[in-house]
Amino acid sequence: MAAHGLTCVYGGSDTGLMRLLADSVLESGGKVIGVTVKALRDQEIFHPGLTELHVVSTMHERKALMHQLSDGFVALPGGIGTLEEFFEVYTLAQLGFHSKPCGLLNVNNYYAPLDALLDNAEREGFLKSPHRNTIIRADNPADMLSLIVGKLEP
Repeated sequence: MAAHGLTCVYGGSDTGLMRLLADSVLESGGKVIGVTVKALRDQEIFHPGLTELHVVSTMHERKALMHQLSDGFVALPGGIGTLEEFFEVYTLAQLGFHSKPCGLLNVNNYYAPLDALLDNAEREGFLKSPHRNTIIRADNPADMLSLIVGKLEP
């Protein structure tokens, strides 16, 4: 990310896959921005190397600021919060509110069940093919980064 001049924007925690990503971006000379809510500020341990940490009042404000600060979105394997955030930005793209790329990093085939669900939604007529095909997929970070960078607006 740093080599492409991209800033990492996430919740700012010092745990999990996002901590590893933040470490990598910082070690490469890049910027990492955390965005959290007041209610979580005292409960979480934040990455000590964050370039910036924004604290907002609500989850809606958090997602809005993360969206504003981001040029694209990639969901790493994660839980329900990851899925909720991904589907929000994907839905906003589908509705034409933004044209930022949205990707699923399918490490170890993590998102195969989700792909099957989306395939079924398309077959059943609940998801149109053009919208289905806008999700960027890659099995490893290097391929995902290349695909995302190729979709960014100049």
